[in-house]
Amino acid sequence: MVQFIENYDEIIDLAVQFIKDEVSNSQTRGIVLGLSGGIDSAIIAHLSAIALGKEGIDLVHLPEEELDSIHTEDAQTVAHDLNIPLRIIKISPILDSVFKLLPNVEDNALAKGNLKARIRAVILYSIANIDNRLVAGTSNKSEISIGYGTKFGDLAADIWPIGELYKTELYKIAEKLGVNQKIITKTPTAGLWKGQTDEKEIGASYEKLDRFLIGLENNKKEEFLAEELQLNEEQIARIIQLISNSHHKRRMPKTLSITRK
Repeated sequence: MVQFIENYDEIIDLAVQFIKDEVSNSQTRGIVLGLSGGIDSAIIAHLSAIALGKEGIDLVHLPEEELDSIHTEDAQTVAHDLNIPLRIIKISPILDSVFKLLPNVEDNALAKGNLKARIRAVILYSIANIDNRLVAGTSNKSEISIGYGTKFGDLAADIWPIGELYKTELYKIAEKLGVNQKIITKTPTAGLWKGQTDEKEIGASYEKLDRFLIGLENNKKEEFLAEELQLNEEQIARIIQLISNSHHKRRMPKTLSITRK
């Protein structure tokens, strides 16, 4: 069976030092973090609190009217547990302005969801510019591997403190950090539309997805992994398609190659 990492204390120490070093090397005042109410941003808030102290973190929650208020309550829980102020900025007025300019966007779930993510990124980067901070991205290795994120939206960041950690591993790290159990047991969602969940979109549980991705890293055959993890053909095809279709999200924009003589 493919394995996850084991020494979570060491990983936490590495992540804390990474955040310290990146802030120091960039000569910034700290980080700005979009606190969604989910486990990934909660972990980065905890890691950053250890690395930078309360003064080094600007926690920002960016809700909109279509989603359940539970996400705001959960973000407030994380901020309260860390005793760090939480700035809440509603993005609905900005969304509505765009809908007036581009009415078709509101009727397209994907375009609408991506727009929300990009509006949030614009706000976070504006705050970062004003306060001289880095934007800390919340993407993990599971999401990055299958392109589960919005270009210039939640994938827009200066640092990815958990970008080499699979979602399944993050639950162990959350426990070690003392993240609130309410957040740890919450169903993962990108919060792009009502009722949306990560695993429903992916078509498999995070644990099976992560073990499959680790297996691919270790050059195991898809057929072997499918049998070992009890994934059916449809699930395998879905994961492979997600990996294949999202290469453009894991590299810089393709540039025309010209040879100068």
